[in-house]
Amino acid sequence: MRIVGLLGLGATAALVGLYGPALAEGDAAKGKAAFAKCAICHQVGPGAKTLVGPELNNVVGRKAASVPDYASMYSPGMKKLGEQGWVWTEENIDKWISDPKALIPDSPMALAFQGVPDAAERADIIAYLKTQTGQ
Repeated sequence: MRIVGLLGLGATAALVGLYGPALAEGDAAKGKAAFAKCAICHQVGPGAKTLVGPELNNVVGRKAASVPDYASMYSPGMKKLGEQGWVWTEENIDKWISDPKALIPDSPMALAFQGVPDAAERADIIAYLKTQTGQ
């Protein structure tokens, strides 16, 4: 029994090592408040428009660089991600907003936005974005 328990623990550690820790569930209400720092450049909700950055309705699950009225404004690095099939999963949004410069160093967002270092705040923002369908 002890060997089985150790094997199970080892397998769990291996999976976490391979896939990384799961994202924490965020609080959409807190995320709405935290999104204020994003709203300088991005809009969500009914009537959202492209500003400095593309509107973010339905961003979770969307392919990178795919907002039609922003197509000519995407950075070369973001266009390349889109061409490679990069999808804005919760995990990819988390990577991006934690440190944009690490993903695309020369993107306008990386140059203007330092990122959100707090994992809980990022989870809250992502939870809020998941609620934003534009309807």
